Amino acid sequence: MAKTASALHILVKHQDKAEDIIAQLKKGAKFQTLAKKYSTCPSGKKGGDLGEFKKGQMVPAFDKVCFNGELITPHLVKTKFGWHVVKVLYRI
Repeated sequence: MAKTASALHILVKHQDKAEDIIAQLKKGAKFQTLAKKYSTCPSGKKGGDLGEFKKGQMVPAFDKVCFNGELITPHLVKTKFGWHVVKVLYRI
């Protein structure tokens, strides 16, 4: 069982914007570019990079995707902060 993960994310207020971002990613847009443009999280300035974090450090829905979701594939996650487009880079 992985104890740490690394992920990129883009935080937006509305589901339709998050879905639009996922569509742009599927067409080949760069995750980091979209994070800098759209993310309301301070990590957006770093291309959405959250670095490495421990299991249980993030809110439950976000944590679940980061430790159970498919790697590299963008995921849509709703939390109390808004809608996240999450790209899990690795787990160790």
